[in-house]
Amino acid sequence: MTQTQVHASRREELGRFLKACRARIGPEEVGLAPGVRRRTSGLRREEVALLAGVGVTWYTWLEQGRPINASAQVLDAVARTLRMDHPEREHLYRLAELTPSRLPSAVEVVPDAVREVLRALDPLPASVVNGRFDVLASNAAQEELFWDWHSLPCLHRNLLWCCVTEPAARGFLLNYDDEVPHMVARMRAEYGRHLGDPSWEEDIRRLSALSPEFTELWARHEVAEPRPRLRRLNHPQAGRLDFRLTELAVSEVPGLRVQVSTPDDPRTWARLPSTRRSS
Repeated sequence: MTQTQVHASRREELGRFLKACRARIGPEEVGLAPGVRRRTSGLRREEVALLAGVGVTWYTWLEQGRPINASAQVLDAVARTLRMDHPEREHLYRLAELTPSRLPSAVEVVPDAVREVLRALDPLPASVVNGRFDVLASNAAQEELFWDWHSLPCLHRNLLWCCVTEPAARGFLLNYDDEVPHMVARMRAEYGRHLGDPSWEEDIRRLSALSPEFTELWARHEVAEPRPRLRRLNHPQAGRLDFRLTELAVSEVPGLRVQVSTPDDPRTWARLPSTRRSS
């Protein structure tokens, strides 16, 4: 993909993102009459332009992906009007090319020092993932916790792929309906930095072909940033396990994160050794 094509793809993605954001806000939420001739839910383009104090033609061109310049002040006004949170604003600026894009790494190498950290965290399960949730490294506790729960062979080494393509995933990940949309929103936010990267585009294409659920979640254009959260599991040997999931950025390799699972209650601490594989 040429640089011109990357810019065009970024503008198209920006337009789709803005449409998704305005579709979720009802006119009554911003003090406008709902009207009787609305064909779709959400705000109209001219209403967003009016509330943001920008020209209707300019905003229409922005959604249409035309090559126009957008200042930080104008994008701030649009973001406020569409009630964007922090990760959504960052996503907006990135797509509008107001922040520098990180060049995609051909190879993501986990530093030896980070691998030492993973080993030192045992018995806490820990792994290193990238923006697509590829699992690049794991400690023994992580491998043992997730050992042999698949009903199909695990070929991907990717958390998101495992969830949306594995029939047993909902039975294993008890808060699946919270975790999977969050992961897709995280991937969507990271995607703004990788538009035009062939590996990302192919990964999204293949995942969309395999999983209607992923396709539906991807089409929402929701974005999110890392945050502490709970991960509730039904382990084949240990039973119910509740973990607090913490993510730590790897400073040497932008985009990589260490995910650490800490038991959330005494029951999980007590059952953690029973996740170990028998020899």
